[in-house]
Amino acid sequence: MSNREAFAQGDFVVYPSHGVGQLGSIETQTIAGCELKVLVITFEKTKMTLRLPLQKAQASGLRRLTSKEQLGEILGSLKRRVKAKKGVWARRAQEYELKINSGNPTSLAEVLRELYRKDTQPEQSYSERQIYRSALERLSCEVALVESIDEEAATKRVEDILEKAA
Repeated sequence: MSNREAFAQGDFVVYPSHGVGQLGSIETQTIAGCELKVLVITFEKTKMTLRLPLQKAQASGLRRLTSKEQLGEILGSLKRRVKAKKGVWARRAQEYELKINSGNPTSLAEVLRELYRKDTQPEQSYSERQIYRSALERLSCEVALVESIDEEAATKRVEDILEKAA
């Protein structure tokens, strides 16, 4: 792992399938007779602790929070119009879940753009709303930390951008 990718105690990080967590410590643990350095990451929302071998951090997709500049581009992408996707919902839902679990904020923005509905548009199905909420929660959490605002304000900011673009 290069110095640029090194993580320090207290850093907020994004683990693809769980979202934003905070690096609590870097510990040395003995597992099956081998000593391993592990990153101990806590996810406050889900009350979960993940122990990730340091050697696996890069391969797992663990990353730092998005920079302010990158975040500006991502939020700007929410303004792009999208064509309604056709096809079997089950297949699209699976694609959306993969995008959400990728941990990529650009992919989260794509899901939000495609599933956002104004109040005047037809109502979404339960599963569409669940997927939309999941993507919104993941992106809003990162926006809140990068912009030093609370998560509710971050959610409002993202939805305001989507509302103006629709």
